[in-house]
Amino acid sequence: MRTYFDLAGRSALVTGAGAGIGAAVSEALAAAGASVLVTDISGDAAAAVAERINTAGGKADSAALDVSDREAAEAAAAQAAALTEGNLHIVVNNAGVTSPAMFPKLTDETFRVTFDIHVMGTFHVTQAALPHIPTDGTGRVINVTSSAGITGTLGQVNYSAAKAGLIGFTKSLARELAPKNIMVNALAPLAATPMTETIRTNEKFAANMMNRIPLKRWAEADEVAGAFVFLASDAASYITGQVLPVDGGMVM
Repeated sequence: MRTYFDLAGRSALVTGAGAGIGAAVSEALAAAGASVLVTDISGDAAAAVAERINTAGGKADSAALDVSDREAAEAAAAQAAALTEGNLHIVVNNAGVTSPAMFPKLTDETFRVTFDIHVMGTFHVTQAALPHIPTDGTGRVINVTSSAGITGTLGQVNYSAAKAGLIGFTKSLARELAPKNIMVNALAPLAATPMTETIRTNEKFAANMMNRIPLKRWAEADEVAGAFVFLASDAASYITGQVLPVDGGMVM
């Protein structure tokens, strides 16, 4: 029988994986059998997640990675590919920042850095990884967008614009890489993580968000990690160019 969710023999590169969703995704991919390069702008945070994976019986390495640095992205891609003799099967572009503010209070700096990390960072890492991604149907690029990029959200014009850009990035790249049998998809997750703390602890932002979530709660990071394993696996071998919301029904 075909084992749809077995990632044994495959390697993965996860960005922004020192905490939150990135850490949970790294652990879930490793639990499914993948060899994972855990990367984060904090090398210590990435190393701690990799150590946790290895202690649990998985296989992981770590690296400090600022996704806005093209040379660092190229080094990370090569390091991840070395985990499985030169092939990098799964790329998860999760690194991100958020700077919530109402539109009149947004600055050039907060707008630009949001784009640099989310959009330019995804561009750097994906382009660096591409020469290592196999064309046998196991290659996956999974970008992390947000409901903010689909419907917009109060006080996050910069973040929403960047996440909407990733949706266009995903769909266009999926068309380009389909002839090479490489699948490109995006996930729009919602979870209680350090990145969403500002929203969750701001009374106005928190109330607005909770009114939009039918399940009336925030997910834990490990609740959304399984969707990444799905898109990385053989179960998603005929899915490309799609955006999958994992957000308690907020986008439906």
